[in-house]
Amino acid sequence: MLEIRIDRASEGQKAEKFVKKYLKEAPLGFIYKAFRKKDIKINGHWVPKDHVLHEGDTLRIYVSDQQLEDFKKPRQAEKKPFPYEIVYEDRDVLIVNKPKGLLVYGDDKGSRETLGNAVLDYLYYTGEYDPNNNSFTPSPAHRLDRNTSGLVVYGKTDAALKALTELFKERTQIEKHYQALVVGDIDKPGEVNIPLKKDAQAGRVYLSTLEQGGKTAITRYKPLKRYGNYTLVEVDLITGRTHQIRAHMAAIHHPVVGDNKYGDFEDDRKVKRLTGLDSQALHASDLYFKDVKGVLSPLCQRHFHCEIPAEMERVIDIIKK
Repeated sequence: MLEIRIDRASEGQKAEKFVKKYLKEAPLGFIYKAFRKKDIKINGHWVPKDHVLHEGDTLRIYVSDQQLEDFKKPRQAEKKPFPYEIVYEDRDVLIVNKPKGLLVYGDDKGSRETLGNAVLDYLYYTGEYDPNNNSFTPSPAHRLDRNTSGLVVYGKTDAALKALTELFKERTQIEKHYQALVVGDIDKPGEVNIPLKKDAQAGRVYLSTLEQGGKTAITRYKPLKRYGNYTLVEVDLITGRTHQIRAHMAAIHHPVVGDNKYGDFEDDRKVKRLTGLDSQALHASDLYFKDVKGVLSPLCQRHFHCEIPAEMERVIDIIKK
């Protein structure tokens, strides 16, 4: 028999979700059968699988020691300080500045050098995460491409992660702004409203229509500084589609400098020769939280900003000359 005390980080989860994460190697059939046989109890009483957990609850899973050995596989984590910039942190939320070139999640090569692992190592170091307790794993509420730098928001508790995920999905109470260096002289604000269709196999998106299966995608932009045939723009994402900024700016003939998927390849070769830049000059610079409530209330009406990275500044300096 396994007994688990529900902590604050796991509060608000449904019993089924909690058990699936805790016994992450267990077959789903085993977990469903355990609920049917009343082998999973809260505070001594059987509960259905959609029962919501509360801090201080005692959850018991009636499994053998051998089954526990097979099902409860500890996560890999090391106690380490966070190696990157922390922009904001409270008991439930962590906002960090991701450097260019770092994955948010792991890839098929199994590298541990990801932003996600750095966050888990840090929270293990501070005592806010235990890799031997698989009940909840702090996770990002959104993601950035490997070669896009800037702000990433993590939920440190299940309640915060749910609220953040909904916030980024609905986008009515949060604004996410980027800064991008683009090809061409842009002298006034504009908006791109072109549906995008994702091709997962090709790893890119294509301009489409709603009738063709594309999803609504709206991007607003305004010039910040102009450098001859290049412009630093601020981009406001009204929707959050994969590669949205890169595909939309290319669609209006102002591709992001250095973008080797949607960009002006001839211009990219010239910029790379002059500056060494080999990927998109794109940075998630600002987050504006509006009237957020509940577990996110400390973020209400808050604005977070991180400056463009030194490499992007260097590219701009060379282009200006």
